[in-house]
Amino acid sequence: MTTEKRAIQHIAIVGGGTAGWMTAAALSHHFKQSSVSISLVESSQLGTVGVGEATIPTLRRFYAKLGLTDLDVVAAADATCKLGIEFQDWRGKGSSFIHPFGLFGDKQQDIGFQHFWSKGQELGENADISQYSLGVSLAKNNKFTPPNPKPKSRLEIFDWALHFDAVKFAALMKKVATQNGVTHIDGKISEVTLCADGSIDSLKFEDNITSVNADLYIDCSGFHGLLIDKALNTPYIDWTQWLLCDRAVSVQTHVDESPITRTIAKAKQAGWQWRIPLQTRQGNGYVYSSQFIDKADATESLLNDVKGSPLHDPRHFSFTPGRREVAWNKNCVAVGLSAGFIEPLESTSIALIETAIDHLVQTFRQPAYSAADVQRFNEVTRDEYERVRDFIILHYKLNGRDDSELWCYCRDMPVPDTLQAKMDEYQREGKLTRYPWEIFGEDSWIAVYHGLEFYPKGYDKRLARVDEAMFVDQLKAMRTWIANVTEQVPPHEAFLRYAKQAQAAK
Repeated sequence: MTTEKRAIQHIAIVGGGTAGWMTAAALSHHFKQSSVSISLVESSQLGTVGVGEATIPTLRRFYAKLGLTDLDVVAAADATCKLGIEFQDWRGKGSSFIHPFGLFGDKQQDIGFQHFWSKGQELGENADISQYSLGVSLAKNNKFTPPNPKPKSRLEIFDWALHFDAVKFAALMKKVATQNGVTHIDGKISEVTLCADGSIDSLKFEDNITSVNADLYIDCSGFHGLLIDKALNTPYIDWTQWLLCDRAVSVQTHVDESPITRTIAKAKQAGWQWRIPLQTRQGNGYVYSSQFIDKADATESLLNDVKGSPLHDPRHFSFTPGRREVAWNKNCVAVGLSAGFIEPLESTSIALIETAIDHLVQTFRQPAYSAADVQRFNEVTRDEYERVRDFIILHYKLNGRDDSELWCYCRDMPVPDTLQAKMDEYQREGKLTRYPWEIFGEDSWIAVYHGLEFYPKGYDKRLARVDEAMFVDQLKAMRTWIANVTEQVPPHEAFLRYAKQAQAAK
């Protein structure tokens, strides 16, 4: 494969919204001291599809690289703090567990805490594993304080993300991008012309005057896939055999209550419903399978199960779970929904935008790329999407519901070999296998395994020789420490008040 580099002088990003303006902000920051020019094309005539309002902690690292602080984003995007996701009714009606952005328990040597928990069960310590997580405890009690930057033990370690207004966050990214010199073109593309080799030559607009020529095109046009699909006909890999949900209906509501510090994902007969608290409103949506419920009934189910009064008519979306066969095809890179879509169960849509951008930045240590760079980008993107896919499938595979065909099918369906191997190793001996390019760490898998009562049958043999009385005392001490710290942490709304005051004082 050739290592000859193709130089880049102009990058054209097609599509605004979260994906487009995040890409523009990050690349303009990266190329700030170079001669590379960047244009972003979007049409004010077309609406955008929000990729969601809940994030994971990687977002905070993304905007920090752009020089923004947490307080900047909380103020600009109507944001609240997110410590994890609460899964309601997935194990059965009335059940609940939290997937935190943090660790479970303390440990010794290289023995994972899941082994300590299993040993404790054998000794009669029947506490749920969630009682060994500060992140879970804070989320459950709607408490918040920034994590200790220099924790003295694993028990102190937790992380956090944001719930935010995606439109306002995109506007903040637009501000950063335009300050860095990105040219904003408001126009509707009428034609994408191709070169003889099949790569993109230019973009032509409906006014029959404007055109854009670039060395690299980035498709952030969402489900439309204007470049990667419509122009380049890049194949799409369909994952509906494992992920049956293919529709969503959403609505925002006005709620007069203090926002909680977690996203709610509530299992329903034909899918699941999200609840995302912002400072001034709440996001709600029902992700469902059209095989098991129709549009009208899904809408009625959502509206009957929201808090507060709707702020607009319900909005409907359809999608096919999966990914592009290649995200970088010729001189076009798909970022965001144009590259693929995995339902927002674990808030990964924006995270996959971030990782794509980061891989581009790493590729462009100089403003040029080779065929080897393209292959590497595609291999990493494939792996990331498939790792997220497996984690999402896990939630469905381990569900404990028996009230509908959807849930019974998911529990009985065969899963990808990569996921099955992970499940087998964990159940057999508590082993947590990690593959390259995983977004979710070991404790995330523990949270879902244990939340859905998928427990190891054995534990590390080195724990067979411990002093049992001392071992039990240590487990009790961990739970007590977490409970005491949680009691001392101020409520979430106190941090939000502080954030507003700090920004007002600037």
